Amino acid sequence: MSPDELQALIEDATFDFVSGDPEVALEKLGRATQASPGSFEAWHATAEINLAVRRLDAALEAGEKALALRAADPLAIATLSRTWMERGDKAKAEHYGAMARVQSWKEELSSPPPPPDAGGLR
Repeated sequence: MSPDELQALIEDATFDFVSGDPEVALEKLGRATQASPGSFEAWHATAEINLAVRRLDAALEAGEKALALRAADPLAIATLSRTWMERGDKAKAEHYGAMARVQSWKEELSSPPPPPDAGGLR
């Protein structure tokens, strides 16, 4: 599957989900992850949809695979935090929540500062 075909399949699955058909979305994402197991986007979407339909074990499995592909991704970390919270494990949820905040801060600090306001003080 080409990268464009993979992206189209993930977008189709996302549309199916927001249109109220999570089963079709998960079937398409299953094809995407099978064809491209290194696709962060496919695993993350799979985790999010499974979380939304309360398939928490499947959400955790997909979330862990997404995190393994992008260990510093705050969205993947936040998905795992929300999933652990739904499972009732507050300690693990807080652990992942803290990880997401730290990653977000790291990204913010590594970005160049915005240019000063032309009308403001320097």
